Amino acid sequence: MAIIAYARVSTGDQTLDAQTLALNTAGADKTFADRGVSGTKTSRPGLDAALAYLRDGDVLLVARLDRLGRSTLHVLALIQELGGRGVGFRSLNEDVDTTTPAGRLMLLMLAGLAAMEREITVERTHAGLAAARARGRIGGRPRAMTAAQIELAKIMFARGTAVTVIAAELGCGRSTAYRALETV
Repeated sequence: MAIIAYARVSTGDQTLDAQTLALNTAGADKTFADRGVSGTKTSRPGLDAALAYLRDGDVLLVARLDRLGRSTLHVLALIQELGGRGVGFRSLNEDVDTTTPAGRLMLLMLAGLAAMEREITVERTHAGLAAARARGRIGGRPRAMTAAQIELAKIMFARGTAVTVIAAELGCGRSTAYRALETV
């Protein structure tokens, strides 16, 4: 069993010193790191190398959960993937250790909180969209053609004008003109 550590800093002017000291003190056999890489990126060279290096029975060690990733759902998915490979996980700051029953319980509680966080986000998004619709705002990309342009396109098409000419005259793409003419 090897303890494989991962450390990350978001900007190039930050140092890994505090993290690597804590990880080495906790018994890290090998440390992988990323400098100047955001935690929002799912693919990071140091993390990818650490994940490839881990074997069944090893433990991935981080100083804090947010070093592994910003999104709770992403972090939990990564920890669950590790568990499926027979790899344990430890976070020093949050005292999460999936190699113990208490650590696995803590992980389940974090998973429940992440699911609740996701549901709350979805509810807020739906409420925001409903409020915007009530104010007369419709989301999505703006229409390429106005109602007047669509009527003009229909008249031009009825007179035998080619769709490519109609699109050029109205300043839109051919596929947009075809969609406007679908009702003809």
